[in-house]
Amino acid sequence: MSGPQTPEPALDDQGDSPTDTREEDTAAATQHSHRMLNFSDALLSIIATVMILPVTHTEISPEQQFDRSVQRLLATRIAVYLMTFLIVTVAWAAHTRLFQVVGKIDDTLALLNLACMMTITFLPFTFSLMVTFPEVPLGIFLFCVCVIAIGAVQALIVVYAFSFPHLLNPRIGRSAHCGLYRRHVLQIILRGPALCFLAAGFSLFFYPLSYLLMATVIFLPHVSKAAGWCRDRLMGPREPPAHSMEFFTFDLQEPLSKERVEAFSDGVYAIVATLLILDICEDSVPDAKDVEERFHGSLVAALSAYGPQFLAYFGSFATVGLLWFAHHSLFLHVRKATQSMGLLNTLSLAFVGGLPLAYQQTSAFARQPHEELERVRVSCAITFLASIFQFAVWTAALLREAETLQPSVRFGGQEHAFMFAKLALYPCASLLAFLLTCLLSRFSTAIFHVMQIAVPFAFLLLRLLVRLALALLRALQGLAQPAHCAEDPLLPASC
Repeated sequence: MSGPQTPEPALDDQGDSPTDTREEDTAAATQHSHRMLNFSDALLSIIATVMILPVTHTEISPEQQFDRSVQRLLATRIAVYLMTFLIVTVAWAAHTRLFQVVGKIDDTLALLNLACMMTITFLPFTFSLMVTFPEVPLGIFLFCVCVIAIGAVQALIVVYAFSFPHLLNPRIGRSAHCGLYRRHVLQIILRGPALCFLAAGFSLFFYPLSYLLMATVIFLPHVSKAAGWCRDRLMGPREPPAHSMEFFTFDLQEPLSKERVEAFSDGVYAIVATLLILDICEDSVPDAKDVEERFHGSLVAALSAYGPQFLAYFGSFATVGLLWFAHHSLFLHVRKATQSMGLLNTLSLAFVGGLPLAYQQTSAFARQPHEELERVRVSCAITFLASIFQFAVWTAALLREAETLQPSVRFGGQEHAFMFAKLALYPCASLLAFLLTCLLSRFSTAIFHVMQIAVPFAFLLLRLLVRLALALLRALQGLAQPAHCAEDPLLPASC
């Protein structure tokens, strides 16, 4: 007599079991998140960059002097822009890390991500309120509310994804500690919104503290890492929990992949270049009635009046393009981006995003020639800061060259001197132009335009110039070496 037998699952018309069918249906309803991440990266880079527009459109009438009050207004708006740009990059890093945990998406996750992106697209409006009314609480309050809403939607994404383990990274979905991972991810995601919640409250009665709390959001991962380092030095390294059989981290202080950094950076450079031509389309198209009355119907004569604006556009586009070229060359030789490289790259991108402001300043030379010195200095300062932080990325990579760089560009490598010269060109040129305007203020416009024209030609001749410089150094070393040997007879004859 046979024992009880387990009933076999019923087969459908094609001979498949219902379990197999459900698994196939689940797999068909999900897809990889690569395309959604690319869409989100593009949108976030646009949002971060267009925040410069309220700063570039700061109204300064021709009769108004570029005095300390105007300089203070512009400096305040630039500072607020930098803070909000960096907050958006923190949101981008958190979003990228979140979808390292969530490996696949379904329709619900795609819609939740769209809700998150929609909230992010509202940030430029709240930023415009902040820079226009920096002392009015409403702009700060609305900006903080947007950041809180972004964190809430990201928390919903986490909760939903952990409810369906097949959507998670396989290493996490199959783990016995999913609950611990979910709490860890939620704690990291909600730290920034929690600070913005406090900032929103303080904006109602003491707004300077709100700005301080929002700035803390930017440096929170680095503060957290510094605090952990100090704790380990004082109390010794902590032992991992006994239950952590698999090692997994979700931490905003960990470096992002080189590919994601490149994608976000390319987006910022492309959008900045596009904003320049949008300004040309808006400001340099003559009015039909004006052409008829002032230029007797001659469109060529009307366009010739906008010559300085077109010169400023081509110079500004060359600056953006060559900075991208230097960035591309650098990351072509980078194998891995460290945390410090990521932070310095973000600071460089923040000032690259300010290049439309530099274009606005240089295009105003013809309209307000009595203020050209101050405007040249603003443009030189923005270009210098954008390029010097890019050079700092290279310096940070050299400090850990065995981990971060290809052998050809390490100290003494075949391409090292050329890479150094390429990244040092714009910092040196913009700093030299700034110093010359201090000594020769009457020729400030000419000095600036000569810099804009000379640097692209220097890039074209850079490899030849570097080889000539290296040959000259070798020749000088050869001349100095025999005299040095003659002074010390103990040195070998081969000296």
